[in-house]
Amino acid sequence: MTNMTRQYSTAASHARNAVNKTADAWTEGARTVTRRLPGLPRLDLVPAVERYFDLVQRTVDINHRLAVRWAEAAGTLSGVAREKAETASDAVREKAEAAGDIAREQAVKAEQAAREQAAKADQAEKELARQARQAEREHARRAHERARHRYEGLSKAQLSDLLAKRDLPKTGNIDDLIERLVEADSR
Repeated sequence: MTNMTRQYSTAASHARNAVNKTADAWTEGARTVTRRLPGLPRLDLVPAVERYFDLVQRTVDINHRLAVRWAEAAGTLSGVAREKAETASDAVREKAEAAGDIAREQAVKAEQAAREQAAKADQAEKELARQARQAEREHARRAHERARHRYEGLSKAQLSDLLAKRDLPKTGNIDDLIERLVEADSR
């Protein structure tokens, strides 16, 4: 393997490793968000990403084999033939750079998709929290109504007697007395 081929191979390997690390980080972030919000629909982007990187890997492998063959041929050529081989080598390098650019673009798109998913998850979490607060208020309102129901229909004298047994003030109208008893019951 020639020195130039090793350099291209090393550069392609570094680019692949960087893309893999980015994809792993994105995947872990998406999993963290979806674990916190179990009611969200799940999107499985893994097959699409796998197909894309399989295509990139096949392209790199083909370019690698082509570059090796050209490099072997260049070793036996001289003069004008050697110059043409160098031109082909430049073309292979450009293809490898283009493949790297595509991989970077896909990584950016994956990151954008993760941001959008996180924003949707955040929105869903806020909606769930709002619904929970509303349910709590409704529950408290119903509990208060049930507590008041115990005292509805009692006369003011009966309510005053109940308040006196609890050492609570007996002044006010019937609604005030009922509220005072309900408040005492909730303590």
